Amino acid sequence: MEAKLKKELGTAMLKSTGHSGGGCISEGQSYDTDTGRVFVKINHKSEAKQMFDGEMASLEAILKTDTIKVPKSVKVIELDTGGCVFVMEHLDMRGLNKYSKHLGEQLADLHLHNKRLMETFEKEQQTRNEWQDDWVTFFSQQRLQHQLNMVENSHGDREARELWAKLQLKIPQFFTDVEIVPALLHGDLWGGNVSECTDGPVIFDPASFYGHSEFELGIAGMFGGFNRSFYSAYHEKIPKAPGFAERNQLYQLYHYLNHWNHFGGGYRGSSIGIMKNLLK
Repeated sequence: MEAKLKKELGTAMLKSTGHSGGGCISEGQSYDTDTGRVFVKINHKSEAKQMFDGEMASLEAILKTDTIKVPKSVKVIELDTGGCVFVMEHLDMRGLNKYSKHLGEQLADLHLHNKRLMETFEKEQQTRNEWQDDWVTFFSQQRLQHQLNMVENSHGDREARELWAKLQLKIPQFFTDVEIVPALLHGDLWGGNVSECTDGPVIFDPASFYGHSEFELGIAGMFGGFNRSFYSAYHEKIPKAPGFAERNQLYQLYHYLNHWNHFGGGYRGSSIGIMKNLLK
């Protein structure tokens, strides 16, 4: 792999720095090169190139808004042995602490960027997407229905199937009189995908698409990592619209279903519980 990296990056030096990282999907390693330090994400699965191409497009889209710091992309490289690597700028990061308020402000600026430009609706590259003319239909069919189809295929869960049959009819009610201007979203903004550098907050590992800004706050509220100053700064720029709490549960439902499908039945209870609460 290192010989391939040297050739593709045009560098004689490629020295591991000892900085490593990664999550449940990809591994990561930092290297010094002739032109500076880079971070290399590695994934050996057959779909790695599609995944990294989507991540690169997400980072570049966020970068172009000039609202919030993200690592700069360098190159996606297919490996001769299978799989793929994604080379990006190395950033010296630490846990989010000093810049929580700044993150809230800058995330709101990201979400408002498209409204200010009055751009048209786009669609995500990394998951199931068939064009819909409105957000409620898109979210219901391409997000929730897709995840529940996967639950059905894998688990045949009768209770989930029956609850969804009722909930899908009620979803439009949660969006009554809500104006939705498509916002560029990070798409997977949990505490593990935010950090800070010496000059401010940074977000990474995006799965970006254009959608309702409130969607971003669904997973943000599930696993911690965001304090009161973050939310206060965010809502100072984007106030909560009527029905926010119910829609937040709906957006969390998508993530709990996604986790149920990817990580197992430990997330079933939360998924079922949210559907029951929304049907009360």
